Formats: sequence, C-alpha cells, structure tokens
Amino acid sequence: MTRPPPEAAFDDVVPLDPRLVLGAYAVGVFPMADARDADSVYWVEPKERAILPLHAFHLSKSLRKTLAQDRHRVTADTAFAQVIRLCAESADDRPDTWINGQIERAFLDLHAQGFAHSVEVWDGEELVGGLYGLALGRAFFGESMVSRARDTSKIAIAWLVARLRVGGFTLLDCQFMTDHLASLGAVEIPRERYVALLSAAIAGVVGVSSPVSAGSAGDFFALDSGVAAPFADPPPPLTEFGPPSGKVIAQLLTHTS
Repeated sequence: MTRPPPEAAFDDVVPLDPRLVLGAYAVGVFPMADARDADSVYWVEPKERAILPLHAFHLSKSLRKTLAQDRHRVTADTAFAQVIRLCAESADDRPDTWINGQIERAFLDLHAQGFAHSVEVWDGEELVGGLYGLALGRAFFGESMVSRARDTSKIAIAWLVARLRVGGFTLLDCQFMTDHLASLGAVEIPRERYVALLSAAIAGVVGVSSPVSAGSAGDFFALDSGVAAPFADPPPPLTEFGPPSGKVIAQLLTHTS
C-alpha cells in the first residue's frame, strides 16, 4: 500500500471506534496515518480503486509449486495481534508505515467483534508472513500484508482468495494498486464502479439506521469447516488433520487462474 494522492484524502480528528470504522468502509472510505507514531489519522477515498477479482486470481507456475510443496503452515485468526504488529513494523523495503496506534487499536477491537481477520504464514513457530483485513457482508477489505521470507505474502493472498471464494465473498478490495498486486490479477476501477460493487456486496448487511445489521454475509471460516457458503465455490476437501493442504488450495485456484 502506498500513500494516497492529495485529492484522495481528507483530514479528520474524530477518534476511531469500531462503529465509525465500519460505517466508513460501508461507503468506501478508510483511515490511514502519516507514520507509526502519528497522533491522528486521515480518511481516504481513492478516485481509482484496486480490487482483485476473486475468479481472476493469477496463479503463476512458481506460486502453484510453492503452495503444493506445503513448506509453510498457514492459519487464520490465530495470531491477529502479531500480524498487525508485524505489518506496522518498518522494513528495508518499507521504512514508513501508515498503521498508527489508533488504527491498530481499532482493528484489534474489530477482530474481537468478529469483523477483522488475519491469515498467518508460519515457518515452524515463527511468523514469517501474513495479512489482515476487514470483512463486511460479502466484501473483504485487505488492509496490509507482510513478508519476512520469500513468497510468504503471496502464499497468504492465495489462501485468502481461496477462503473468500469458498466463503461466498464477491469483492476483495485492495485499496491502492501496486506491481505486486497487479502480478496477482488486481485491476483498477473508477470510484463509481467500485461503489456499485461495494453496495451489492454489503446489501442486506448494512442499513441506514444501523451501520451494521444481520444479513447475508460471507463466511470467512467456510474453508475450515468444509461447508461452502450459499452461492460459493464448492469447498475443497478437509484432510484428516484439518483444513485443506496447500496442494488442494493450488488445485482450487487453478480452476480459474
């Protein structure tokens, strides 16, 4: 994720809370900060939005091979706090971060409420990659990803796409385009088109009087249970040890990649 152009952002000193954040995402706006230690956030609404069409995910031969080898253990929602903290750390290729304390605390609260989720990639007991984001209706908003070993962010995205497809999600919002995302099949669409897709994805879940209400939502954990959400892809088979293997995930993604 890169810093937005000036016309895409506007300042606001309103403190973040889960209800405010959910309401903002429901209309296509999200918070960012200038730095890890920034005292405030600004709200962003890009004119061009990056999305990754779930059935147009580009699974390269090398990534397919990496998934099938199952060298890394992949989990979901087992280390959310670790993932967001790792995403917020500076690195050689990313000296600055937009995740400040306010954003981190808000997403920890959203995770506790069941809206924010993470995908973790492990090498033994070491967290070497992953991503986190927000689920609302049948939309998933990818917030940040991190890689501390080769291809681990790609592994996380591949597992996320499989999870969203089986769970009945229809929109994966990537916010801003990067070369990395483009290589995986992400495209840019104008704001008006994005808002239309978003409205369809959250229909029945987000109302005017109540920012979040019961409705038809995607199931982030359908992949783990082996039961696909309505209108979703058939789930891959569970193994005797639990969720599908990387090889099965690669096969699922190969069908339309």
